[in-house]
Parts: sequence; C-alpha cells; structure tokens
Amino acid sequence: MRKEYDVIVVGGGPAGSTAARFAKTATNTVAIFERDREIGIPVRCAEATSIPDLERFVKIDPHWIATTITKARLISPSDQKVWLNLPNDGVILNRRLFDNGLAEIAATQGVEIFTKANVYKIVSDGEQHWEVFVRHLDRDYIVKSKIIIAADGVESRIARFAGIRTQTVLKDIESCAQVLLGNLDVAENQIDFYFSSRWAPGGYAWVFPKGNHTANVGLGVNGAYYKGRSAMEYLNDFINEKFPEAARLTTVAGGVPVAKSLKKIASDGLLIVGDAARQVNPVTGGGILAAITAGKIAGLVAAQAIARNDWSVNVLKEYQTEWDKNVGKDYARFYKIKEWMTELSDDELDEIATLLQKIPPDDINIMTVFKIALRNKPALLLEAIKLFAQMI
Repeated sequence: MRKEYDVIVVGGGPAGSTAARFAKTATNTVAIFERDREIGIPVRCAEATSIPDLERFVKIDPHWIATTITKARLISPSDQKVWLNLPNDGVILNRRLFDNGLAEIAATQGVEIFTKANVYKIVSDGEQHWEVFVRHLDRDYIVKSKIIIAADGVESRIARFAGIRTQTVLKDIESCAQVLLGNLDVAENQIDFYFSSRWAPGGYAWVFPKGNHTANVGLGVNGAYYKGRSAMEYLNDFINEKFPEAARLTTVAGGVPVAKSLKKIASDGLLIVGDAARQVNPVTGGGILAAITAGKIAGLVAAQAIARNDWSVNVLKEYQTEWDKNVGKDYARFYKIKEWMTELSDDELDEIATLLQKIPPDDINIMTVFKIALRNKPALLLEAIKLFAQMI
C-alpha cells in the first residue's frame, strides 16, 4: 500500500471497479479499498440485466451469465398472468463472478485492490488532499489521496464523512430479501414478477432462474407500507405457498434505494457513485447498469481532473452534469411513475391485468402495459412514452 494515491475508490462493487478502471491512466495511481474479504461477496441483488446494456461498457465473459432470459411474465394479485415481450434478451448474472471480473479488468489496467480494507474516517488536510484512515488486515494506515470516489453502497459512510446529506425517507427505500432456492421446476429462460400487497406491499416479488433447477426468489417491501413484518417474513410466506418443496441454499437481505439520485454527487475532491448516490431505477430497484454508467463517467472525470491538476468541484461537477444528461433525467421520470405504482391497490392491479388479457400476446410490451395502466393519467403516460419509446 502506497502512502499516497491520485484516486482512492472506496467499495469494489460494479460502480467502484468501473470507476477505478476508467480513472486509471498510464501516469496516475488508483486504488480500491473494499471492506469485505472478497469482491462479489455477499451478493446483494437479484442479478438481472440485459446483454446490450452490458456490452456498452465491457466485453461479457460467458462465465458471468447463469441464464439467458427471453420471456417475462407479470402475475396479478388474483393470479392473472400476462406475458411480456422483451425488447432484448436479458441475463441473470453470477454476481460473484461478475463483480470479480470487473475488478480483474481494473487490476489489469494497473489499479491496486485491497480487500478487508475498512475506511473508517476521511479528513481534509487543508491542502487539497484527503487523509484516508483505513484498517487493512488488522493494521491501521493513513493514506493520502487527491480524489475519493465513494462507492460504498446505500449506507455510504464516506459521503456522510464528507458532509453530504444522504438521508432517505421511508417511502424511498425498499426492504428486500432474497433466497437462492434449489430443487425447483422453473423455466430457465423466463422471469416472473408477482404484484400483490399480500406478498410485497408497495413493491413486487420475483423469480429469476439460475439454471440447474435453482432460482433467485425474492421481494421488496416499500418502507411506507411497512406493517410490522420484515421482508424476510413476507418472503417466507411467499416461498412456503409457491415453492413448498424447494431447498434454501443462500439468503441475503438489505435496503435498496428507490429515491431520486442525490442532489449533490460531486464536491471538492469527492465523487459519489452507485447505490451511495441513490443511482438506482426507482421503478425496478435495479442498479447494476446505473452503477456501471456512473462509474465510467466518474472515472473519466477523475482522470481528467488529475491530468489538469485541478480536482475542485468546478472540474468534478462535470460528473454531475453528465450523469443528469445521460441517466438522471430519465430516473427522475421513473421516480414519478414509482410514486404512482406504490399506491396501486390489488383491485387496480387486477383491473390492469384484465385489460391486458384482451390484447393479443404478441402485441404486449412494456409500452403497452403502461399505456393501459396510465390510461387515466395523461401526464404520467407522456412521461412513460418518453422513457419507453426507445426500448421497443
């Protein structure tokens, strides 16, 4: 471990590894400090994304992919099933291998990676450098850095240490639980989404196959609809009814932001990316693509700042500008739709499903679903059209 780096990235998930990769040049020094013992552990999400989206950022290693998805099914509270045509093939990732793969790519660029490296304090030295206090393998270090990229997840301590307001209200956080189930008889190319206040009030449940008769089965419960029951309790009920013979292999749980992105994601010598910046699709809760997008933008801006010998907010604010232009404006629209979706009753969800049943299956895509669902909400429908027109 060096005494000083040009850029230190705190967190080795997709956002952090991507940021480090693009921040590294032939003439600067970049390190990742990851708190856990291994990058990719524990797995924290449902692991679904699309091939075209990933290919914009990285060459896909076939080992990263557990299954390829060609079909999706939406299931209403009364068990009406609506088939959804997908604009592109999706994939269920082996998230541990995927995260490790992104870190390996960063390492081949010259990024230094330290696991079991817990950053417990950062302090400005008053001379345009950060002092980063890190405990690595039971030893404490103070390392200097010109720029810190905070990629340390939804509970980001780094952003708070730097004085960035990160609090999220209950309606903008989902409590999620997921179990990898074995001994399942599920189609390996199909994902299912269940919408019902019985299973996931204010959210949804999912079944994402991973091959070899296994699947990620999980759900998210919106914080505003918390009724004294944990997400795991809801999930236990769901599994016991839908998959009573399944074997439980692994379990993960945690919070997922479904909020607007943080208003401030850049300041002097600091950039915030991924879940730490609330860069998650508010409708789906998916964050892999947003994390990689933000990581690339932040990394390139950091590299440019080091080259210019100016890492003040006047330079680093370009990250905020590019994020808002490329993704943030769309996520602001998704947030409006999320606010409406969380208020839908089971009866309203069933009514939407009933209307969709009258449409030929080949004509049902994501745009069709929202045209039906938002038929009485013209302003929101316009927002949805702007979002989804490019997807079909």
